[in-house]
Amino acid sequence: MDQPIQTDFLRWIIFLPLIGAIINGLLGFKIQKRMGKSAIAVIACAPVIIAFALSVIAFLQLKTLPPEQRFLIDNLYRWIDLGSLKVDMAFLVDPLSAVMILIVTGIGGLIHIYATGYMHDDEGFWRFFAYLNLFTAAMLTLVLGDSLLLMFVGWEGVGLCSYALIGFWYQDHANARAGNKAFIVNRVGDFGFVLGMFLLFWTLDAQGHGTLTFREMARWASSLEGQTIWGFSVATVATLFLFVGATGKSAQIPLYVWLPDAMAGPTPVSALIHAATMVTAGVYMTARLNVFFSMAPFTLQLIAVIGVMTALLAATIALTQNDIKKVLAYSTVSQLGYMFIGIGVGGYAAAVFHLMTHAFFKACLFLGAGSVIHAMHHEQDMRKMGGLKGYMPLTFFTFLISVLAIAGTPGTAGFFSKDEILWLAFSNHHPVIWALAVVGAGMTAFYMFRQLFMVFFGECRADHHTQEHLHESPRVMTLPLVILAAGALLAGWIGLPAVFGGSQFAEWLEPVIAHGEHHGSHALELGLMGVSIAVAATGALLGYLMYYRGALSPDRFAALAGGAFYRLFHNKWYLDEIYQAVFVNGTLLLAQLFSAFDKYVVDGIVNGTASLTRFVSWLNGLFDNYIVDALVNALANFTFWAGNKFRRVQTGNINSYLYGILIAVVLAIIIKLRYWS
Repeated sequence: MDQPIQTDFLRWIIFLPLIGAIINGLLGFKIQKRMGKSAIAVIACAPVIIAFALSVIAFLQLKTLPPEQRFLIDNLYRWIDLGSLKVDMAFLVDPLSAVMILIVTGIGGLIHIYATGYMHDDEGFWRFFAYLNLFTAAMLTLVLGDSLLLMFVGWEGVGLCSYALIGFWYQDHANARAGNKAFIVNRVGDFGFVLGMFLLFWTLDAQGHGTLTFREMARWASSLEGQTIWGFSVATVATLFLFVGATGKSAQIPLYVWLPDAMAGPTPVSALIHAATMVTAGVYMTARLNVFFSMAPFTLQLIAVIGVMTALLAATIALTQNDIKKVLAYSTVSQLGYMFIGIGVGGYAAAVFHLMTHAFFKACLFLGAGSVIHAMHHEQDMRKMGGLKGYMPLTFFTFLISVLAIAGTPGTAGFFSKDEILWLAFSNHHPVIWALAVVGAGMTAFYMFRQLFMVFFGECRADHHTQEHLHESPRVMTLPLVILAAGALLAGWIGLPAVFGGSQFAEWLEPVIAHGEHHGSHALELGLMGVSIAVAATGALLGYLMYYRGALSPDRFAALAGGAFYRLFHNKWYLDEIYQAVFVNGTLLLAQLFSAFDKYVVDGIVNGTASLTRFVSWLNGLFDNYIVDALVNALANFTFWAGNKFRRVQTGNINSYLYGILIAVVLAIIIKLRYWS
């Protein structure tokens, strides 16, 4: 790999949104009060738009370079210099990060513009955009970081900002609870990320190549061959830890439960988190470290299994949801499952391709849902909607295009990216994964057309007051919808299947990640493509017959097996209740047990020790008072008595002293004569 080309403008892609966040965060209240919300909107949106322009410049500069030289770096300073650990504060643009910054700043910028209309009446307008800018800066740090450690800074940053944005309306307990849930669940995954990062560094360092810089890690990855820990290869253990981190950020089983609850935040937040930024972090991280994941076939197999399980689980839940945003939330979880299927079968480029197309149609769907909610006076129950295409034609048209895209309609972006993943799953000898993923694609088409027909077709089921005020959203909200719908329709054409000439997108990523290998004929690829189209068409047809024509009764299907399946799906497989009982209540029970142990055992030992100490002190006092003090006092009294007695000898009379001396001399002579003569 050639040395990256030095540049000094990449930092501003991050710094501009960060500056917007600082200005609005520190001065936003005063600016909004004196100059109005328009000033806040300009301060928030302009940096992201300029950052998008800089991202385009970086992308175009890469395109002018030979594929093997498509690396730009902006090195600010040496961040950490500690023994063998040397990490620079540096930002890297290569073909992979170029795709990500275009998504984050481009789609993120459209969401910022949309939010100026959606959040216009909120008093916390300035605070919302401060968080939104900070979130964008953190995500850009994640994807532009030149090292795993700098990526982790952005990784934690988006986690913190998601907590603030999901719980933005913190006065509502449900919103605050959802923010807490997102933050706590992500901390579980982040612990795995840290362990994986440390293990990779320590092992590379032991081989004399201690580094956390991506280019150097890829260069020395082969030195991990033959290295083991706990009886497994280091590559397997490290990638398993890193995948735990990915399951948190990218909402895979078992850490997906925070994402549906994230709907409590404002709709622009839902679009930003679910489409362009946070949930894609895990996919990006695994693609960035593809060299290590490719060395761990067990990890890839597990990723594929977890991905398809997540895709199916979330799809079954989405079938029965009635909240317009909850359907899209579980759809996001399901689509992320498809991205990880791509990772698991070795199709890293296909996974990133689906990440890119999904960003367009899912952002459009969420913002379209926000447009509907805005018109419906914040009503989110689809059973109270219907017939809105007549009131909101532009929202309907863009929503329809995105539904066609996510359902995999031929020619749309979703068709090309999802079909690439399905083809790689089958051709790389994972037929069961392929079959289950195709079933999930059919369910996707069904629940998305169900949503489309319930919201936009039939008679309007809203109350009379709401119907009187139904209207299309303002242009500041509909223009982003049109642009995103265009992307949902056209973005897939840069990733054509091999049977139609091959993917330009995969070729673009080739310097960073290898394209998944194909093991099958073009005839087989076309046949499998036909199967997936037929299954998706069947799902769409069922949605049409049930929720538009009324030829099939949804109640009949809901009543299957005595309604057991419907209850299971509608109640989200009771996983929230299970998590509440096992993890939340289990943690509380454990805390209570530790409290009781502290109270009755630890405190008992401490209090018992204190009582014993008091008893010993009491005994010591008795011994001191009645033994030690008695002996001391007795000796003193004897000395005093003896002194009084001997004092009488001191008469002061010289004759008495002479008599005493005479008696003593006589006694001495007698003793001498008696015993020594």
